[in-house]
Amino acid sequence: MREHDCSEPGLLAALQDDGFRFVEAPAMRRLLQSHGALNDWEAFVGSWDELVPDAYLARTGRHRRRRYAVFSATADGAIRREPHQPHFQSSTYNALQGDIERWFEPIAPAIGDGASLRTMLAFVCGLFPQMAPAVRRWHIEVHQFRIEARPDEPGEPTPEGVHRDGVDYVLVLLIDRQNIASGTTTIHAADGTLLGSFTLTNPLDAALVDDSRVFHGVTAVTPLDPSQSAHRDVLVITLRRDD
Repeated sequence: MREHDCSEPGLLAALQDDGFRFVEAPAMRRLLQSHGALNDWEAFVGSWDELVPDAYLARTGRHRRRRYAVFSATADGAIRREPHQPHFQSSTYNALQGDIERWFEPIAPAIGDGASLRTMLAFVCGLFPQMAPAVRRWHIEVHQFRIEARPDEPGEPTPEGVHRDGVDYVLVLLIDRQNIASGTTTIHAADGTLLGSFTLTNPLDAALVDDSRVFHGVTAVTPLDPSQSAHRDVLVITLRRDD
């Protein structure tokens, strides 16, 4: 794996060779800013305070907050937001909540149209489709997640365990973490072999994953100070070919 080449060609080569890549915040900021601006960053981060409880996960006794949106991208570079729709995963990929349509509250229009998210969409649509140049149209799902850790209950960033999402490519981007320990992203081969691990610590630390080749998971998070609130905020963007 190319640990020190943080250029976009180096990132693409690492993904093609290994199926994943971790990128630290300074390099990720440079990559993003080569595709657009992040000048609404404060409002973008603040929108995580407006997430709503995931009612589907609450039925299993777990807790997280989220919002969701769907976009599409075409080979000519056009990216547009699609009408609000449910999130669906088969039980092949999500044994905990598979085979149901899950309706989540939409990402706020100002955030969906804002500079930061549009820059992130431009980045993933400039990078991942290079690995599948014959694809003419991509289905893009954007998830805002807040995982809350409680004194008596660790937060589970991936309650379904080590898994694949059932898409082609995934970007996991740290937005904020407050008063938490752990939350280590792990990458695995199909036989369970650990291929790599990295703790997203600073805003814009990122994991990029070829979901067709490797599995991923995140260890539970716990409060550093049990008397204070604790959370881990991430943005997840997935691309699935839509031909």
